[in-house]
Amino acid sequence: MQTNLADFIKDTAAGQEADEILRKCTHCGFCLANCPTYRILGDELDSPRGRIYQIKQVLEGEPATESIQLHLDRCLTCRACETTCPSGVEYGRLADLGREIVEQQVPRAPTQRWLRLALRSVLPRPRLFSSLMTLGRIARPLVPNPLRKKIRKKRPAPAWPVNTQTNRFVLMLEGCVQPTLEPPINPQTANILDRLGIGVHRTPAVTCCGAIDQHLGAPEKAADQIRRNIDAWWPLVEQGAEAIVVNASGCGAQVKDYGHLLANDKNYAEKANKISELAVDPIELLEKNADQLKPAENAPRRIAFQTPCTLQHAQKLNGRVDRLLAQIGFELTPVPNSHICCGSAGTYSVLQPELATELRDQKLASLNTGNPELIATANIGCLTHLDEASDIPVRHWLELIDAKHQP
Repeated sequence: MQTNLADFIKDTAAGQEADEILRKCTHCGFCLANCPTYRILGDELDSPRGRIYQIKQVLEGEPATESIQLHLDRCLTCRACETTCPSGVEYGRLADLGREIVEQQVPRAPTQRWLRLALRSVLPRPRLFSSLMTLGRIARPLVPNPLRKKIRKKRPAPAWPVNTQTNRFVLMLEGCVQPTLEPPINPQTANILDRLGIGVHRTPAVTCCGAIDQHLGAPEKAADQIRRNIDAWWPLVEQGAEAIVVNASGCGAQVKDYGHLLANDKNYAEKANKISELAVDPIELLEKNADQLKPAENAPRRIAFQTPCTLQHAQKLNGRVDRLLAQIGFELTPVPNSHICCGSAGTYSVLQPELATELRDQKLASLNTGNPELIATANIGCLTHLDEASDIPVRHWLELIDAKHQP
């Protein structure tokens, strides 16, 4: 694709990266069939190829419009297009840049502006989010129906292990909403690792990974959060932490991208690269210890696994959780079109509820094809989004496994 970027962007680091990405696109259209919104809407402007053209127009100096903003808003950033692209177009990075510029040029309606600000203000703050969730549970009958569905009942959580492991330890990103929405996930992860001889050092100062701001057109706010996380982790990295475990695949994709996001920050670039190198999804640790794992005592054995987009398209770990679960004794039921997004996509289910609901209905139909007893997944957003409408339980896959006690 030929480009002629406008003066305001062409000599910047962002402009040079965008130019490189745009030039890789060959207009082939392979991405269309894998794009969730194009499959539903059938509009070229709601496909990766169409959005690339629209971003290109803005980068070449044409004024952004409400129409372009709408089509970029509809993108889930699932990155399924990247998996199928024969030219290696890094669409996700281009989409973030396009959203940032369009956000600066096109004013939003007050309701949309306040909703986005609320999401960016509340979700990354665990204490505030937890307090509002508690209030929502108390006043549930008075909450409007669309939000009422997102108020989850509180589930009991296992105790965190007492850190007795001194030879090996990892850090963990506990997340901003996950401890409130699904309290068992983090301590369960820590307990499994503890039984494998790996301690978990908690870092309460680390909350949000920065993805919410990053994907809502506020990359500088995201960068500030990333720097705070690096500062909190760094003393323990220097003490020998062998990994940073991120059990929400969406957050994992973000942390693994820290090196790129702060590449031009002379004070943090090297540290950010190190953090990205240390970031792992739990499967990357646990598959090495498959012989020491087993199904949890009360876990159903016949399950469907929903591979989040951030696990398969962003982190490129597709199929590895499935293989481990099958290896330790679970029966995995078939899931047609497993590459298509469930519609959660971070804040997408709040900002684009109609499309998100249609995608969820399609995903649940696929997941229920083999009549599983339970649906397992690897991302808090997918879990809560699917569980709102599922007739069978939806759980994080780490809740279904345990480690054998070592002699």
